[in-house]
Amino acid sequence: MAVNIHNLIAAINPDVFCHPEVKSEVKKIVKDKGYIAASEKAKIRDYEYLDLIDIQYKNAASTPGLKVPIERHTLIYDSFGESLEPIYFWILDKMNDEYKKVDKIVDNFISSVGSAQFSELGQKQTRMQEEAMKMLGSANTVLKSILNIIYDLKEFKMRLSIYDKNKSADKAEKEAAILSLKQIWMDTVDIKRGQSSIKALALTQQGGFVTLIDAFMAAENEALEYRGEEIDLNERVKRVLKQRVSEFYIWVKESERELRKRYEIEKIYLKSQVNSVKLYARWIKPYLKAAKQLEQNASPTAALVNAFNTSLFEIVLLGETDYKPDDDIGRGDLPKMFKNVKARKYSPIMIVEVKFRSAPERTQQGGYGFRGRTDVVFTSYALNNEELKVLRKELEDDDLNDAVKLIEGITTESLEQLKLDIDEFLEDKEEEKKEESSLEGNPFTALFSFFKDEKKEEKEEEKDISGDSYVEEIIRSQALIEARKKCYRVYDLYKKTHKMPSLPGYS
Repeated sequence: MAVNIHNLIAAINPDVFCHPEVKSEVKKIVKDKGYIAASEKAKIRDYEYLDLIDIQYKNAASTPGLKVPIERHTLIYDSFGESLEPIYFWILDKMNDEYKKVDKIVDNFISSVGSAQFSELGQKQTRMQEEAMKMLGSANTVLKSILNIIYDLKEFKMRLSIYDKNKSADKAEKEAAILSLKQIWMDTVDIKRGQSSIKALALTQQGGFVTLIDAFMAAENEALEYRGEEIDLNERVKRVLKQRVSEFYIWVKESERELRKRYEIEKIYLKSQVNSVKLYARWIKPYLKAAKQLEQNASPTAALVNAFNTSLFEIVLLGETDYKPDDDIGRGDLPKMFKNVKARKYSPIMIVEVKFRSAPERTQQGGYGFRGRTDVVFTSYALNNEELKVLRKELEDDDLNDAVKLIEGITTESLEQLKLDIDEFLEDKEEEKKEESSLEGNPFTALFSFFKDEKKEEKEEEKDISGDSYVEEIIRSQALIEARKKCYRVYDLYKKTHKMPSLPGYS
């Protein structure tokens, strides 16, 4: 994740979390360029101590939580004699106890080039990339086939429209259709006769066949009638013309039947090819995801020496829970009128940043054990439902959607146009809808709905987040206090559980 999550929160709500020095400029950048751009300029407010016991006796209307909205604690644990994994899992399990939802939003690592782990992970990544490229090549081949099928179907559809007009009740439309069919028959069927074709006989201007093309185009039936009267022709021309007109009407009947059959077969084949691409996309996703996860993209530091056996890890967890005003109302911290007020939902959140510095050790089972130094930073905030939605969206756009972006090369605007053609020929819409809903979460869903969904999300993102009302300021203040309590509780319980010195306070 390239964006700093704390600065991003400061950009989402500059009034509460951004440093006063840059607050005005950050607001301007948000309007002009968006939250990610604003986060580069944003700076989080200074962290200040708040007595979590004394705060219980403060008047909620004075919004004490807004005055010092951020709780932060840092834990440094340096022990090459103990494994790092228990530290991470203890924190994760405790967060799951304290918070309704816990997400891992960053998981980066980097190994020194001289370590065995660097070589092994590089080989695994190469293997994943090779498998993904093979499948992408196969998927592209099928996509080319789909394009060719669509072009054929369009041609079939144009030809069939002429047959449909030939059955029209409109006399002018029917006449135009039969003339088109006659022209097609002369150009594709009769021309194979060579020198004895209608065109060849007429163009030689020998034997009295000069009028043969005009007579053929005018003949309305095998009796060689035109508007109810027999066409005036010499007997030699009539004999040739009767044969050709008879053949033409047989061809019209048979060719229409064959064309409609081929049209239906091509549509079935198109559907099978589309399903093949869906299957390829489902197979590709795990390899693309694994290749992305095996990228060594943590921030290198002076601790990463090329010749050392060293690895660095960066993990960021986001814990989210609900703030319920009813609890504060029951304790008397808020008046009963807050039960009926209309306000946005506010959520205490905690961000835990874990940084490991380790010397990987090969285990007997073939894996690696990690021992070394751990830096853990606990930070709390409180966001309303709109802010939290924007935060998750921006984080997803910045980093978590990279696996989908790898497929974006084949999801261009032309593919969106291709979707329209596929929908046109695959007429069973209800069945398609069922298939699409059953394939949610597989990457091919994005292959044909990527742009529509993206545009919808962009519209939602454009909506400005309004500031807090007076009532919401009080609710946010209480939510911030709740967030600080939970943040301190997790930090304090870890220290107490592991027999570390701990300050007296709320726990």
